[in-house]
Amino acid sequence: MSEHMVYFDNAREGADVLGSDPSLLRQAEQVFGVRMTARDAWVRIEGADEPARRAGHFIETLRRARNRGIELQAPGRAYALQAFVEGREAELEKIHRCRIEVAPSLPAVFPRTFGQYRYVHAIRENDLAIGVGPAGTGKTYLAMALAVSALLAGEVSRLILARPAVEAGEALGFLPGDFRQKVLPYLRPLHDALYDMMKPDEIERSIERGVIEVAPLAYMRGRTLNHAFVILDEAQNTTQEQMLMLLTRLGFDSKCVVTGDLTQVDLPSGKPSGLREARRLLAGVPGISIIELQESDVVRHELVQRIVRAYRSGRPEKTESRES
Repeated sequence: MSEHMVYFDNAREGADVLGSDPSLLRQAEQVFGVRMTARDAWVRIEGADEPARRAGHFIETLRRARNRGIELQAPGRAYALQAFVEGREAELEKIHRCRIEVAPSLPAVFPRTFGQYRYVHAIRENDLAIGVGPAGTGKTYLAMALAVSALLAGEVSRLILARPAVEAGEALGFLPGDFRQKVLPYLRPLHDALYDMMKPDEIERSIERGVIEVAPLAYMRGRTLNHAFVILDEAQNTTQEQMLMLLTRLGFDSKCVVTGDLTQVDLPSGKPSGLREARRLLAGVPGISIIELQESDVVRHELVQRIVRAYRSGRPEKTESRES
């Protein structure tokens, strides 16, 4: 029997690392087979030498993540504990070091899962990356963070953010206002992610100067996108022709990220999804990476993982019935 102590710099650090829910320590006790006692600025771990050492390493890993700027929440702590269960703590360190710098006054963005880490790495290493996965896996958010980071670092001179203007099973009807007001409902998710990465006044100035362009996919036809970071969101709702059109717009010193969820196709019956076709045809093409994100990569409310799993197990993919 041995005793291992982990000391925090202050009570605030301890609270950030361990959270307010005591269930984390109880779960860790079961996983490592030790006894853990926490106070404001320390954790005492009692047990056999090796289990106590690993339990201490787990707490220290969370502490390092917190001190790198990662906002620890219950799902992230649970994911880290599961990584130790699977013996993947070294890979967990890679995730925690994978920092995406956005606006200087805003916190950095980090991937939260192994799948998200592979996705970020694929975008950084390839001129075209395709991210396919269910809602809540960070496809759009991480792509936007990397796009803003590249823009602010001078790696590209503009951002092009596009979405197909397809309604999700509910007709919006006539929309009043100018062009920007009419298309805003379709592009709102891109706007929301962008406003998390940059200050509002910077965004407005960049849009006015054409440095950031948020537009429906149809407005990409006939263009060549040089020195740009292009994001095509909700790509499951592109036709095959639209997908080919967008991918062939890519110019010199540009990067493109295509994201979508093949279980949420809203195209008319009989219209094959351009994303499905691109995933099939472009697999293995040099310079292109296709990343499949899973339910385990969902980082929204824990219920979202359960909902995605239930829908996938209870019915075939929506796109299969429409495209058969």
